[in-house]
Formats: sequence, structure tokens, C-alpha cells
Amino acid sequence: MNSETYLPSARDFEPTVSESHVEQISRPSLSYWQDAWLRLKKNTRAIISLYIIIGLAFFTLLGPVLWQIDPALQDLNQISQSPSLPKKAILIGPYQRWSGVILDDFPAEPEEYLDTIPAPDNIRIHDVATTQRVRLVWGPVEGAGGYNIYRNQRMPEGINDLGLPLGSTLGGNEVSYEDRLNLEQRQYFYSLVPTDGFDESDSYSTLEVTPQLAITLDKAKNRGLISEDSNDLGGKISLEFHPMGTDYLGRDMLARLMEGARVSLFIGIVAPFLYVLFGIVYGGFAGYFGGKADAMLMRFADFVVALPFLLFMILFKIAFGIGPGESGILPMLLALVLLGWPATARLVRGQVLQIREEGFIEAARLLGAKNHYLIIRHIIPNTMGVILVTLTFAVPAAIFTEAFLSFIGMGVAPPTPSWGSMCNEGVKTMLSHPHELIFPATFISITVLAFNLLGDGLTEALDSRMRSKE
Repeated sequence: MNSETYLPSARDFEPTVSESHVEQISRPSLSYWQDAWLRLKKNTRAIISLYIIIGLAFFTLLGPVLWQIDPALQDLNQISQSPSLPKKAILIGPYQRWSGVILDDFPAEPEEYLDTIPAPDNIRIHDVATTQRVRLVWGPVEGAGGYNIYRNQRMPEGINDLGLPLGSTLGGNEVSYEDRLNLEQRQYFYSLVPTDGFDESDSYSTLEVTPQLAITLDKAKNRGLISEDSNDLGGKISLEFHPMGTDYLGRDMLARLMEGARVSLFIGIVAPFLYVLFGIVYGGFAGYFGGKADAMLMRFADFVVALPFLLFMILFKIAFGIGPGESGILPMLLALVLLGWPATARLVRGQVLQIREEGFIEAARLLGAKNHYLIIRHIIPNTMGVILVTLTFAVPAAIFTEAFLSFIGMGVAPPTPSWGSMCNEGVKTMLSHPHELIFPATFISITVLAFNLLGDGLTEALDSRMRSKE
């Protein structure tokens, strides 16, 4: 063994691998909100929901600018029309009373009562059938003392399936009838049943009629569909386009959905914003100072939770002098704000209790930080995640509450549209005209679902514990 002392040289300190070949792994520095946004973008459902909410905002704010139709305008020629392409109507003159057809050479009362009265024959349309009126005439029947007229929307299957009774004639020699009852451009089946003046016969005749869509000349001029000097009776003109159909008063469904969105989203966003803001201040104060103040404030919050919302809604309507059938938007807004804040206050209080015990808060105190600086610089920013998630879940809850109250007649009342009040109106005609219920109910469902899915996405994105799992 050589006992001489080894003296290290510069070569001994050279790196074994060239620096150019060293693999460097680094991650760009991201703030809390940048990291949360990156994780939110990975949640497909949350991003789709965010796009839906943005679309609803454009639908609510820019929709009435692009679709300039008065939501209160009634088009009685297109009542409860389903969604369809633009329609054309024939121009007709003003209504003129029709005296009907009465046969002078035929007895009004039967000369003898027959056991079986035959069905009327030669039933036909007197002139052009339109949505303004349908005029029927038929041949007289021996032994008839009158005729009963029925209308159905499908072919009758028997004497007990004739449909809606329209009326009766006063004698066997009156062989005509004029129908003006809520006519639409669709198939109708008119059935005539002869009577002996007391009882109906078992025989009947049926005529299929499809009225043409018509509008009077004066109405077309008043609505600006034709020029004032036009007088083209029998010609066809294009009526207003209703892509989502009309309701039971002929009002445009798309315009009413846009107007209803303003009411529903105003309540659904303003009310949660106000009571979440109050809950932040209330819960933050209770959690930061703690002690007896915290106990007293949270016991009052527990008391507010126990108050019945619907009872206070009724009391507020009485206090504001709002009677039955009047819109109670302000009482609803007030009830939501006064009774909806405790849940937010509890969440913020719990978050503040946790944050105030962190080491960086104690370090800031030792450096001389005052209470207001700690709250603004540290407490509030660290509770923003909980606040945003709470607000996101509070909005659909408020929208659903407004829809429910309007549906039962306690919230927004007609003619002011809201999605809830439109559902209330649509239920009455859901069997015959389902689109009046489907469209507002679909908007409510999509809005509530979108906010809930976005809230779930924000919960995952803003949770700092999710970083360790990635």
C-alpha cells in the first residue's frame, strides 16, 4: 500500500455526465386560480355546462334584440300552434252573418214518429272552409225534428265517439249549421245525428273538413302584414313566424321564453348573490372572532333555518298589498334573501375557523398585521373556493324555488311571463298542446342541471387536496 498522500486534481471534480445530456424536469409556476382552471377544463361535463350557461345568458340578454316580437301580442288566428315553418293565410273580408238554409217545403216537425230515422245524406261544405268559420249543409231526413252536430279530431268509431257537441237545429227543415268555435288548420270530422225532437237516432253521417288558415283584411292591415291600400281578397300572405309555436292566447312562445328567462334568472341570480354575500359577512365575523359572539350568532342562524319559507312568502305578499293573481316578485326576492343565508354562513364560518389557526395567519399577526388586513389579504381569498361553489349551487335552488312558487300561483302571475308561470299555464293544455309545457320545463331542467354540474366541477377544481391525487 502506498503511504504517499493523494492530492486531488481538477479532473476529479468534473461531472461524470455532460450537462447537455442531463434530463431536466420542471413544471411552470402556477397560481391557485390558474391551477384550478386547468383542472376545471379537464372536466368535460363542467365545461359543457359552462357553455350552456353562457348560451342562456346570450339567449336572455341578446335574444329580445334579435327576436323583436312583443311577448304580449296575441295572434288569435294561431292559437296553440305547434312549432312549424312559416305559414300562409288567405285574405277574407269581414265576417257577415249567415242566415243558414231553411226549407219551406219541408215540415219543421215530423208528421209521424218513426222507429228508425235514417242518417242525413249529401252533407257538404257550403263555401270555402276557413279558420274563421265552417258552414255545413245537408239534405233533409224524413221523420227528423232537428239535427245534433258534433265535431271530433279523429274519425268516430261509433255513436258514442262523435266528439264535442256543437249545437242543434230547431227543426227538421233547418239543414245548415255554422261552426266558429276555436277553429284551427287541422282535420275535423263533423257528425250529424237526426232527432225526432226528443231523442237521437242511432244513425249518423260524418264529413271530413280541413279549414284553410285565414285572416281578415282589416286585421292584416292593422298588423302590418299588407299595405293599407291592398284589397286582394282571396290572395295569400305570410303570417308571423313562430318557431316554437304559440300559447293558448296566440302569443309567441319564443318571445315569452326570452322574457320569462329574464324574470327567472333575475330572481335566480340576484337573490343568491345577496344572501350569499350576507352569509359571507355573517359567517366570517362569527368564525374569525369566535367565543360568545360566535355562539350567539350561530344560534340565531339556527333559528332562521327553522322559519317556514312559504309562510313568510305569504306574509310578505300581504304586507306589500299584493292580492291574488298579482305577481309577487319583490316578496319572493325578500323571502329568499332573509331566509336563505344561514347555509352560506355555516360554510364560511367553518372555513374561517380552519384558516385562522393556520401558521401563516399567526406569522402575519407576529409581524403586526391588523384584523382588517388579515381578513382582506388572507381570510377572504382562501374562502373564495367555498363561496363560488356555494353560489353556483344556490342559483339553481333559487330558480327552482321561483318556478315552484309561480307554478302554484304564489310567485310570478300572468300575464308577466316566467318559466314557472308558463309551466302552470301549459299544464292546462298539456294533453292537446304539449309544447306549451315542454319548452319552459325543458329550460328549467337544463338550467338547473347546468348549474349543478358546474358546481360539481368547481368543487373538484378548487379543492386543493385534489392536487395530491393527480
